[in-house]
Amino acid sequence: MYGRVVHLNPMKWVNDWPVIGEDKDGDGCGEPVTRYRKPNVGKSYPVETPAESDEFNTRRLGMQWEWHANYQDTFGFTSDLGFIRIYGHVLSKDFVNFWEVPNLLLQKFMAEEFTATAKLKVSAKMDGQQSGLIVMGWDYCYIGVEKEEDKFILKQVTCKDAEQKTPETVIRLVEIPASRQYEAGLFPNYERDIYLRVKVGKGGICHFYYSLDGKKYKTAGTAFTARQGKWIAPK
Repeated sequence: MYGRVVHLNPMKWVNDWPVIGEDKDGDGCGEPVTRYRKPNVGKSYPVETPAESDEFNTRRLGMQWEWHANYQDTFGFTSDLGFIRIYGHVLSKDFVNFWEVPNLLLQKFMAEEFTATAKLKVSAKMDGQQSGLIVMGWDYCYIGVEKEEDKFILKQVTCKDAEQKTPETVIRLVEIPASRQYEAGLFPNYERDIYLRVKVGKGGICHFYYSLDGKKYKTAGTAFTARQGKWIAPK
């Protein structure tokens, strides 16, 4: 469920054909190895790791991130101030579930067990506008806040077999007051600061939490089992 295993293996050319791994019996078919001597590349280089910072401190999005569809400028933009701004996506007239939403900012599951926390500043004028934290795949689940009049509703949304246009199941969890309100044209703008968290355990079991201050977290909804997506691992 965690996608393809990515690792390095030795490779050499034999009769213009790449042989990957160790060919101990000389039959031209290499076997993958888990450990191997470091090749001599002429000099020493410092150890480097893949991009792993989630702080959004540069204007270039790290390579560990990916979008649910081919990127467009209307999805949002990064900053060097520690945040990324994501624009709202207008749902289709026949909206069924989030399989159609392109600007989901995602990462592959990076380990069998891990915790991910996101600090959100949700800004909304119209009822129904929402933001949240999602575990995406053929099945998906997210917790998020949705504007309703002068407050926000924290909810958990689950969908099974999303590609098959299965409707979502929505559970309202709790009402949350807006953090602030200010005039913005014909309609006032409401904002909500909130911390959302998911703890992923063995077997892809996900538990969601929320916090209004980043210190004390409360359980949000029920457990969800992650499932891979189409050609992708869960993310």
